[in-house]
Amino acid sequence: MKETVLSGIRSTGNLHLGNYFGAIRNFVRMQHEYNCYFFVADWHSLTTHPHPRDLHANVKTVLSEYLACGIDPEIATLYVQSDIPEIAELYLLMNMNAYIGELERTTTFKEKVRKQLDNVNAGLLTYPVLMAADIIIHKANKVPVGKDQEQNIEMARRFARRFNTIYETEYFPEPEGFSFSGNLIKIPGLDGSGKMGKSEGNAINLADDAKKIHQKVMRAVTDAGPTEMNQTPPEAIENLFKLMEVASTPETVIHFREQYAKCRIRYGDLKKQLSADIIRLTAPIRTRILEIQADDAYLAKVVKMGAEKARISASATLRDVREIIGFRKF
Repeated sequence: MKETVLSGIRSTGNLHLGNYFGAIRNFVRMQHEYNCYFFVADWHSLTTHPHPRDLHANVKTVLSEYLACGIDPEIATLYVQSDIPEIAELYLLMNMNAYIGELERTTTFKEKVRKQLDNVNAGLLTYPVLMAADIIIHKANKVPVGKDQEQNIEMARRFARRFNTIYETEYFPEPEGFSFSGNLIKIPGLDGSGKMGKSEGNAINLADDAKKIHQKVMRAVTDAGPTEMNQTPPEAIENLFKLMEVASTPETVIHFREQYAKCRIRYGDLKKQLSADIIRLTAPIRTRILEIQADDAYLAKVVKMGAEKARISASATLRDVREIIGFRKF
């Protein structure tokens, strides 16, 4: 029997290179080797209070981008989170065994509290619980995530293990973070530090046109250049090299690293090359995104089929969970 893999993307805007190289590129391979569930996490996006018009538009955008990257809805199960009501009930049940202290200690929650003092809502606090419900509703074994989500995966493992312990069962497997390389990938942003992300404003989106990509790359943070031979690049410059490693040829990377090591680097040349390589990489995806976004009938078909497939798995899990907990019909 194939192992089950699950992953979701929040519907808060466009997918970007970090999403693509961190996970989606592998999804296309994984769907042929695993029992895959991919979803658009529109409930998760509510923590940011999106306008209703934007919420729907963002779901459509992310669906189109998933499909444009090569996810096949005939092979994998591709669905919208809010189309699966069983997830919400499992989320409620799992919250009963999640404790305030452990939720308050999560890195992602503490970061959100620091960044958005005017919107510290309960959804942010229990975000890891909903994430766990997303995963275990399909009894997933593997979850492809970036390094920033490792703690949330560990909490999903904890909640699955806690359920099994409380109810003296071995019902839920403990999910693991996963990538084909064996190492969870984090793609750096253009601001010189951290990871690429929508909320950080340092991302190159898959739907960006050539002009926008070029402008973003040329604005990337650099410094005055190396002052000693073979010195170690600072984080901002190393981030550019890391982006080049995923978008350019190995020969290109070697050339510019050698130029840096010899104190001959011209950041303008590096950025122009990186920009051209990213544009070459994303252009076919962007063309396909625009085609799919314009085909409402196809998107409706994909969403309906995905919901039907996902609910078969989700309803079976919830039925078992209710029985294990003790909810029974008279």
